[in-house]
Amino acid sequence: MDTSKNRHIFFRTHISQIVQLTDEEFEQVLNCFTFRKYKKHQYITQQGEIGSHEHFVLKGIVKSSYTDPSGKEHILQLAMEEWWFSDINAFNNEQPATFNADCLEDTETYSISFENKEKLCAESKKMEYFFRKKYTSGNIALQKRVLALLSSSAGERYNQLLIQYPSLYKRVSKTIIAAYLGVSRETLSRLSSTG
Repeated sequence: MDTSKNRHIFFRTHISQIVQLTDEEFEQVLNCFTFRKYKKHQYITQQGEIGSHEHFVLKGIVKSSYTDPSGKEHILQLAMEEWWFSDINAFNNEQPATFNADCLEDTETYSISFENKEKLCAESKKMEYFFRKKYTSGNIALQKRVLALLSSSAGERYNQLLIQYPSLYKRVSKTIIAAYLGVSRETLSRLSSTG
């Protein structure tokens, strides 16, 4: 985003898809968020850290992943513009972060702490409703992703990614796309050459 005015318009337009805010109400919302800029490859959160935030992506792509004890990375989410991401358990329960969140591009976010989110929801029924709707749609998307990983073929997952997020394929490396789909790099090459 070029200016704070553009960021504000972008964020307000996003919120207005669910609730309409007055100028004063939107100002109240902005006061609860912090604008942050990150460089490509910079971590926003690392496994084991305390003090998680919830983030709205203004610009860029963020990869949320878990590295298991054997060192294998499992990608849970690739969050682009207008997406929300957080380590839900760490954010809500003040637990150490389970996931890494790192930037695949230069990234800008609006971030909110648990305390500020609680305060905002207590003071604004509109924003409480907004967050509830976003939380529900996020859970539905996660459930669909898990079911796809469990029951869909590699080709079906690949085709679904192209339909749902066509720009993602152009912006993210094939290695990351393969890991996100749960396939090898070779399988992805085969799928993309036949697709």
